[in-house]
Amino acid sequence: MRVQADRVSVTGPHGTLLSPTSLTVSGGELAIVHGEPGVGVTAFGLALAGRLKPATGTVTVEGGDPRQVVAVVDAPGVSEPDGALPLQLVVGEELELAKRPAGKAAVASWLAEHDVAAFATTRFENIEPITRTRLLTALAASRKGVEVLVLDTPDRHTSDVDGWTRIAREHAERGLAVIVLTATTPVSALPEKPALCGALEQPDPVRCAPVEPPAGPDDAEETEETEKTTGDQE
Repeated sequence: MRVQADRVSVTGPHGTLLSPTSLTVSGGELAIVHGEPGVGVTAFGLALAGRLKPATGTVTVEGGDPRQVVAVVDAPGVSEPDGALPLQLVVGEELELAKRPAGKAAVASWLAEHDVAAFATTRFENIEPITRTRLLTALAASRKGVEVLVLDTPDRHTSDVDGWTRIAREHAERGLAVIVLTATTPVSALPEKPALCGALEQPDPVRCAPVEPPAGPDDAEETEETEKTTGDQE
């Protein structure tokens, strides 16, 4: 799996939201993207997910439709949950979106599995920011077909950079392509050199999951020998 943005720009009613930006991230990799506070960084995430048409450039997602493969987590004004809703209702809505069982029992089971059953009736806005990010990211990752996660400015909720970085790395280690959009954290405080909105040359993403070596001639011979032995035994 690989998602590639090539010179993607986005315009709005009043001008440019995002200057041409390029980025390539593969499964098992983590990229941190930094932009100025505002709608531009979110516009980039929505363009990656096929939810916003670029004014210039292209987004290519290897092996699938961006709208099915890329999930944007907690985008302000788009996929950000209503903070007044209780946690159990937010989880139920997200499970429905993932086409998973979303009845009371299923929600209670999910909350218990993720160690937040005690907060079922707590308003979502009163849940600890890192916990909110953890839960929303897990819910997005559970959607069928999702292979790319875009975490939209988790730093707008908290200064705990290590917390949201750990969450992003965990999902990249499982083989997903993970992109974290940031805006309020100073570049010097980010854990890796970030890609920048408005730039075409970007640093390489961080590899979090092991790269599976391609099958070579020896592997093919071993497989063939195994199949032959199995056939002889039968």
